[in-house]
Amino acid sequence: QVQLVESGGGTVQAGGSLRLSCAASGRTFSSHTMGWFRQAPGKEREFVAVISYSGSNTYYADSVKGRFTISRDNAKNTVYLQMNSLKLEDTAVYYCAARGGIVTRLVSEYDYWGQGTQVTVSS
Repeated sequence: QVQLVESGGGTVQAGGSLRLSCAASGRTFSSHTMGWFRQAPGKEREFVAVISYSGSNTYYADSVKGRFTISRDNAKNTVYLQMNSLKLEDTAVYYCAARGGIVTRLVSEYDYWGQGTQVTVSS
């Protein structure tokens, strides 16, 4: 069992930055693939970024590539999402998720989810 708690959301002006954190409980964090997803009002949850259990592989949605960076600290059981050059369309609830298998962008393949943290980008 893995429990996930996100933090770091808030309101920021367009062009600004935020760093999201996701703290995981349990001793198996370092063996889990970790992903970040987001869901805007009236839209389906979508993939943002994923990082392999070792941190050696990362993948991003085209919409955030070059602006967002996913990283993890296995000693702290934490995964991060650094978000730069934020745009209005980045406004959403951001979720972190964990799975025991290889990296994937598919929402349905993740076993554990956090409660989400709101990110609002204002003009």
